[in-house]
Amino acid sequence: MTGQVVVTDQTFGNVARERALAERLGLSFAEYQCRTEDETVGAVSGAQIVFVNFAPITRKVLASLASGALVVRYGIGFDNVDTQAARELGVRVSNIPDYGVATVADHTVALLLTLLRRVTAFDHAVHVRGWLNAGDLGSLRGFAETTVGLVGSGRIGRAVIDRLKPFGFRVVVHDPYVHPDELTALGAEPTELDDLLAHSHAISLHVPLMDSTHHLLDMRALQRVRPDAVIVNTARGGLIDESELVASLVGGRLRGAALDVVEHEPLPLDSPLRDAPNLILTPHAAFFSDESLAALQRMATEEAERALTGGTLRSQVV
Repeated sequence: MTGQVVVTDQTFGNVARERALAERLGLSFAEYQCRTEDETVGAVSGAQIVFVNFAPITRKVLASLASGALVVRYGIGFDNVDTQAARELGVRVSNIPDYGVATVADHTVALLLTLLRRVTAFDHAVHVRGWLNAGDLGSLRGFAETTVGLVGSGRIGRAVIDRLKPFGFRVVVHDPYVHPDELTALGAEPTELDDLLAHSHAISLHVPLMDSTHHLLDMRALQRVRPDAVIVNTARGGLIDESELVASLVGGRLRGAALDVVEHEPLPLDSPLRDAPNLILTPHAAFFSDESLAALQRMATEEAERALTGGTLRSQVV
């Protein structure tokens, strides 16, 4: 059964807000856990409002919607939505760009600090070897002597800068869309990408996934990175060539990495990432907190209500 208001998939556990919106406006409601294009087409045919988490919103899916429909992406990124097809078919698309900025920034910095202080490596060593002497710790740079490079300085990138300041890090940023004076005012140093890769002790990615950023960290880029550097990605999995990342970790050309996002989610059981050394994996959970989930669903539902009642959309991307 399809509905006029449809949730294609979600990981929140309930869709009470979305269901209440439909009931309040006298519309039918349906929820699913779609994974494939065909499942999604069957779920949303004729729908006016589609809430989507990770389901593929392809041209075929968009063509099945009601005229003037709205797709609301639960989250910041919308790379699972064919925005070009949406534009051509007259389907509106909105995202929720600011629901969980603080939570993602918190998770990012937690991963950065864990890697830079080698917490998981020390934990493993104590469990396996019993203890470590100071001479066994290896090189460990103080935060005041550490350069953190951010690729991108949007809402989350700026929140990360704010969280890094009290630790005394030197923060450099590559963002060609932001004036250097603005980055300086944030407390960061503007730099070119190649320089950031070559000189940063930690690198964190904060850019959307587009054709121009797909595999931004490829073999060439990873070869420029210092061998004692660490990389954190809480943005989109496709920003990193995972096979090259694994090779860099296995070959000792990179000290460590932490990925909250991977190119294919859920992470396949046979993925080489699972066996890569010095790699922290979290399950696309950077956005997760009780408060951020509540804000996400509230903002998504409010955007849908604006569409259904003739209001101006708050965060329309198409």
